[in-house]
Amino acid sequence: MKGIAFNIFFAFNYVITLLPLRVLYIFSDIFFVILFYFPSYRKDVVARNLRNAFPEKDDSELTRISRRYYRHLADLFVETLKVTHMSRRQISRRFRFRDMTLLDRFYDEGRHVVAICSHYNNWEWLSSLPLFSRYTGMTIYKPLKNKYFDRMMYQIRARYGVVPVPMQTILRELIKRRKENDLTVTAFIADQTPPPDEHTYWINFLNQETCFYTGPEKVAMKLDMAVVFVHIKKVRRGYYEAEVTLISENPKSEEPHAITERHIRKLEEVIREQPEYWLWSHRRWKHKRVNKND
Repeated sequence: MKGIAFNIFFAFNYVITLLPLRVLYIFSDIFFVILFYFPSYRKDVVARNLRNAFPEKDDSELTRISRRYYRHLADLFVETLKVTHMSRRQISRRFRFRDMTLLDRFYDEGRHVVAICSHYNNWEWLSSLPLFSRYTGMTIYKPLKNKYFDRMMYQIRARYGVVPVPMQTILRELIKRRKENDLTVTAFIADQTPPPDEHTYWINFLNQETCFYTGPEKVAMKLDMAVVFVHIKKVRRGYYEAEVTLISENPKSEEPHAITERHIRKLEEVIREQPEYWLWSHRRWKHKRVNKND
């Protein structure tokens, strides 16, 4: 039954996404009205997250951020599906990198790179990285429970040459690529919610005790990979620009958690500047801190 439902959805999506984005944005506008003005997708989660993150803002300002967030979320939905029919030329017009100097230097030095990313603006279009760089682009993902949608998202993320790798096998894959002299830049979506165990790191983030994965830092230190932060900015509707900044050039010389704290503070700065573009409907604070960090 699930297979039949997916095939219907896939066929519908395949036909609809043949339409240009300017037409798909009409569907996005309708979707936004449903999301925001009707009892619908995680409105209580969004309201609670915003209220806790920005206690200094009044209700009217929080409502404005929420409205802008749902409008962006509706756009993000159609933009992600549109990748099914977006050519390399089309995506490279709509998603650009401001300056590749840093990555070019690391490539010329023979360095592998960890790219810290987040659920901010259109992170799915970051899969166009191979169109702008000599690196082999890899992205870490958690396989979806629904195998049909998992296959669909895998195909979308791999469309422009990125290699999606399950998080459980990323270290093995990186070691393999290193032996093959295949230089990689690996995107870690670092603001996901980890299980609250001894491998997570707790820090005050957006006025709340928040746990983070330390995987990006550990991988970078183990394999001596340079670490950069990728900030995706929205230029206008349907157009984005990515800015790459340095987090750590020599991770093995860093103190424990220094890299993690640095990219968290960078993300917090980005979110505070334009909060409507972060994924507020995610249950980011569902875990509570029990033990203090060592």
